[in-house]
Amino acid sequence: MKQEGLKIKKVSKSVNGLRIVDGVTASFLPGRITALIGPNGAGKTTLFHLITGELFPDSGKVLYRGETITCLSPYRVARKGVGRLFQDVRVFENLSVYENVASACYKHKTETPWFPFFRPGRLRTIDQQISEKVEYWLDYVGLAANKDDSGSDLSYGQQKLVAIARLLAGGFSLMLLDEPTSGLNSVMIRKVLSLLEKIVEEDKEKTIVLVEHDMSVVREIADWVYFMNEGKIAFFGRTDHVLGDKEVREIYLGF
Repeated sequence: MKQEGLKIKKVSKSVNGLRIVDGVTASFLPGRITALIGPNGAGKTTLFHLITGELFPDSGKVLYRGETITCLSPYRVARKGVGRLFQDVRVFENLSVYENVASACYKHKTETPWFPFFRPGRLRTIDQQISEKVEYWLDYVGLAANKDDSGSDLSYGQQKLVAIARLLAGGFSLMLLDEPTSGLNSVMIRKVLSLLEKIVEEDKEKTIVLVEHDMSVVREIADWVYFMNEGKIAFFGRTDHVLGDKEVREIYLGF
């Protein structure tokens, strides 16, 4: 049976008396790339914070795969399969590309000082499995030849690919991507978009949600669009339908 995706039900959040997110209801389905668009200050990134537990809503619910994740701490949300790519990427610059991706693979049960002493055989097996997984995902995103490079030696675009490989290696079924193509040249934008399309095409249980300001990117890659304005969902639907709407063009696109 097909897994449920992400559902947001009447979620609101105020900061210093200002309503940032106002009664948002939305669904994000597996096997689909959904875009959140809207002017600066519309509440898009705040909505991501509310999903991942970095902020708690004043009211409403966030559900993933039928389970309420509202008000869980970020690490607990991550354990439910929710991963995030930040706009500023956040790779570990002093670690190699391999080590950056491997960091997402270790589970909390093995991250204790006692595990290597009491389960050395099991630890060797885990290390081998992680090595195979990391090698696979580095090849998948096109960075196999860079596995020994330091994170600080990579281009900005390559760092974004490392961050995506880390989400994939960590097994996150929901990927929240905050402006994945910002700051990239045209060649790298094409590479990132092709990669995202490949991910949902090959794994129909993957849910990808992206915040994006480049409408050419949204038009090319998104299956569904939510247009946010002043904290509310002002319009939603198929990409061509939303981007062709007069109100969206006037408020956001300026024509």
